[in-house]
Amino acid sequence: MRVRPWVGCANQTKPKSRSVGANLRVRPWVGCANQESKMLVIEFKAVCKDYPPQRVLDHIDLQILPGEFFGLVGVNGAGKTTLLKSLLDLCDIETGRIELFGIPHTDCHARTELAFLPEQFVPPYYLTGQNFLTYMAKLHNVMFDKNQAIEICQTLDLAVSALKQPVRDYSKGMAQKLGLAACFLSNKRLFVFDEPMNGLDPKARAYVKHYLLNLKAKGTTLFFSTHLLADVEVLCDRMAILHEGRLQFVGTPTECCRTFAASDIEQAYLNCIQ
Repeated sequence: MRVRPWVGCANQTKPKSRSVGANLRVRPWVGCANQESKMLVIEFKAVCKDYPPQRVLDHIDLQILPGEFFGLVGVNGAGKTTLLKSLLDLCDIETGRIELFGIPHTDCHARTELAFLPEQFVPPYYLTGQNFLTYMAKLHNVMFDKNQAIEICQTLDLAVSALKQPVRDYSKGMAQKLGLAACFLSNKRLFVFDEPMNGLDPKARAYVKHYLLNLKAKGTTLFFSTHLLADVEVLCDRMAILHEGRLQFVGTPTECCRTFAASDIEQAYLNCIQ
């Protein structure tokens, strides 16, 4: 995987809400008064991606603001991982434009303040947990703080003793917690996660959500894909439903329920894609 830094620009105003497709329901983002003067953290503009003969992403338009928690939901094969990979320049796009803080996503300085956790996260089996966290801190250009690492591991319900164990002895859930801990230790302003709750038990999920909400209060931005609609309700300011390569809805979870005449987000999602 290529890890590239990014830098942001000084000023960029929030664009006006607009329709981004014939079948897409878009709700304007209503935030605090000074948000209009803030630059976009992420912007997709008319992005298309093909895996011939199939079009996997079809004219994707999406904007994410600073401090926003944004959830991307969809069935398996909807294009969620491809969308995240496109953002990170891990795969080419056919047409369109992607920017991070106003900088083209292909720019070699595009990701200084971004940490990414892939869906199929497998840390090097020959390292101990602490070796891995130390290595990732170096890649993120931050000083490894053992006390902070212990604190975050405890917060994520990862036993401190596990840091001394080789990763080959970790369960799937333990490895996922280690990956999350490495991201959180980076102290980045933007986190991009592909199925971050993958492999976590209910207790660990609750702990991770609690930690994420604390980061949200500090102004961190989160863009993540998930199948867990309950997590979207708890965590997200806004959400997008990606289905058959197109965004079918962008708005708040409450607006999603209202738009699709449903009493809960799960039924609203089903009404949207059926």
